[in-house]
Parts: sequence; C-alpha cells; structure tokens
Amino acid sequence: MNRDLLRDLYAAVAAALLVVTAAVVGGAVQHRDGSLRVNWPPLLADWDPHVGPGTPAAIAVAAAVVAYGPSLAARLSWRRLLLAGWAAGLAWTWSLALVDGWYRGIAEQLTTRSEYLPVVGRFRDIPATLRDFTGHILIDSPDNWPAHVAGHPPGATLTFVLLDRIGLGGGGWAGTWCITAGTTAAVAVLVALRALAGEALARRAAPFLVLAPAAVWVGTSADGYFAAVAAWALALLALAVTGHRPALTGAASGLLLGLTAYLSYGLTLIAVIAAAVLVLGTHRTRPLLFAAAGCVVVPAAFTLVGFDWWEAYRLLVRRYHQGAGGVRPYGYWVWANLACAAVITGPATAAGLRRTGIALAGARGGRDFAGPRGGPALAGPRGGRPEFRLALLVGAALVALLAADLSGMSKAETERIWLPFAMWLLPACAFLTRPRAWLLAQAVLALLVNHVLRTGW
Repeated sequence: MNRDLLRDLYAAVAAALLVVTAAVVGGAVQHRDGSLRVNWPPLLADWDPHVGPGTPAAIAVAAAVVAYGPSLAARLSWRRLLLAGWAAGLAWTWSLALVDGWYRGIAEQLTTRSEYLPVVGRFRDIPATLRDFTGHILIDSPDNWPAHVAGHPPGATLTFVLLDRIGLGGGGWAGTWCITAGTTAAVAVLVALRALAGEALARRAAPFLVLAPAAVWVGTSADGYFAAVAAWALALLALAVTGHRPALTGAASGLLLGLTAYLSYGLTLIAVIAAAVLVLGTHRTRPLLFAAAGCVVVPAAFTLVGFDWWEAYRLLVRRYHQGAGGVRPYGYWVWANLACAAVITGPATAAGLRRTGIALAGARGGRDFAGPRGGPALAGPRGGRPEFRLALLVGAALVALLAADLSGMSKAETERIWLPFAMWLLPACAFLTRPRAWLLAQAVLALLVNHVLRTGW
C-alpha cells in the first residue's frame, strides 16, 4: 500500500472515530438529561433495523455505480454523462427512500406537524399571508407556525402551496418534487466543475456525486430541493464568469441566488462559495452586473408584498431559542455537527478533503499536484492548475459549513440542513485514486444508515 493511500485511510478512520465519539458522548448526554433532543445522536434517528421494498433496488444501483460508474464517467459524451448521472441519482435516492416504504419513506415525510404541508390551507390569500407571516413566528404568538415553517422564509412553504394550486397537492407529490429537484443538484455541481476546474476532474467526481450518502436525506426532505436551487445558482454563475452567455446565465444565477435567501436563512452562506466562483472566473465584471440585477428580483417581490426578511430572521432567532435550539448544548453540537457532516459526505470525502488541503498548500508553495495515480497534472481552464481551482471551490464550501456551525443556529439535524454545503464537498473525491473502493465505502455507509436507522427524513 503506497503512502498516499495509507494517509487517505487515516483521514477516513479519523472521520469514523469522530462519528463514534459523537455517538458515545451524545448517548451519555441524552441519557443523562435529554438535552440533545435526538434519540440516536448525533443523528435525528431511531435504532430500527429493517428492510423494505427499496432494498433490492438500492443494492443493485450501488453495485452498478461501483462497477461501472468510473468507466462510464470517463467515456460517455458530456451530455450523456449528465443525463446518466441524474438518472442514476434518481434511482439511488428513490430506492433508499423506498426502503421505508412509500408512505413512511416519501408520502408522509412532509406532512408531520412540524413540516410545511399542514399549513398549506392557511395560504388561501397568499399576499395577505405573507404580510402577516412574521406575526406567527414566535411560539407564544397566535396560531404560531410549525417549526419548519417558522424556521424558514416563506419561499419554502410557498413552493408547496403553489404545487397544491396546480393540482399536485399532498405528501406524495411534495416528496416526489423534492427528490426530483434535489437529485439535479449533482448535475449542477458537475456543470460548475467543468466550467471552473476542467472536464477531467468533473468526470472523476461524477460517480461520487451520484452515490453520496447524502441521498438518504435528499429523499425526502425539503433541504434536498434547497440544495438543488443553490447548486444551480452557483452553476449558472460559473457559466457566466467563464464566458458562457454571460447575460443570460448571469441573470438566471442572480434570480436563483435571490430565491435561495427566501428558501432558507442559512443559505445566505452560499455567498462564500459564490465568491470563490467569482475568483475562479475569467470574465467577472459583465456577468456580475447581470447577476446583481437578477438577485434583487425575488427579494423585491417579497418586500413589495409586505414580507420583511430581516424582521423575520430576528424573530426566528428568538423562536429558535424558545424551542429545542435553546436547550441543545452548543458545547456538544459545535463538534458533533461535524460528525453529521462526515456521515452525509462519507469516508471518501474525508480522504478527499485531505488531498484538497495538499492541493491548496501545493499551490501556495508553487508545487504541482499530481494527477490520478501519480500522473501529470490535469489540463483545465485558463487561469491556474485545475487541482487548485477545484480545491479552492471545495475549501470555500468547507468555510461556509464551518461558519454555519460556529453560528450556533445549526445545533443538530445538520444531516439535512447542510445538504447545500455537502454537495460542494463531495467533488473532493475527484482527487482520490482507486475510485471503486471508495465508492463501495460510500455505498455501504448509506445502505447501513438507511437499513439500521429510522431517520427523521
């Protein structure tokens, strides 16, 4: 075993030890005083070994991606790779969700009392409801919103209201929407990687974006849908700043960036990754003007209707501390959240992040980062070695995740909340050698989690 591979294994083992430590310490704390508010720390889950109708399909999809994913990613045409990646991601996510059956795994996920669908009927007059939205955020306010509705800007709930208005109401359609939209996030990340770091690294990352353990929570949580919107905003920005129809892609990127801020308050941290995209771009000024123009559209619309984002966020902070957020200990979750991130991104990403650090340090020291199996550095876009460009993008995602962690507004449940950031950590796996072995590790983790635990989503 060569030295680099051994160090990759050390990184993966370190991530596993973090998860085990979080489970042992968390179990003791939860047994002592119940302050963690999760039954199987650090995840919001219950111990419940089971199989279901999705089990055979999940195993089959995992085996197919492990066996054929790297070779197909290398030889398919680019458009076919994107379509194949989305199709495989759909199959993987649907099969994992169906391990719990149609109702428990999909149709009922967004219908519980803390979720979005129970309040759809309160949006009969959408403008009036938006104007009055902040009046129901606090727990002691009349007709207070459920936890997830209060915890997000109204764009999140409005998505399901509009689905209901066009005849796609109920939990089954809502779950289908989240899975279908959420699985496109991998396609968006591939588009961005190709534009910013070159096609070779994007192709190497593709199977890992498909077979991510994060798929357990993409099917089914609204955060998977949020991750896709954020990913497409960044992908379109990447196209804009690399000269691909900058007016159109820049404006579309801005429109989606504005929307992300009205889906989740925490998605404002996507600006950190957007900044890295701008740094890596070769055509920045003109696209930035179009992106800025597009970015004001959604905030302007909500503001004109009467929704005050800043006031809502101020009230949310109070609501957060009125509920479980005020009980959950920061001293545990500030590091246990990282264990949740290790689960959704898998051991391969832990090893990839080690190599990401080498790529960044090597660029600072003027050294070339070797390509796969110690070969020459890969070709990529003008303006820097592609390995460094990929590492910078992944590093920005890690900074955004750490900022969310340190804020104290993400104590627990980060296995779903951090999906928008996790999608941009997974490309670090493009640095790894022996991709099939690492893909197998990713698949085994996802299958184990989904079959021995009943996750909250």
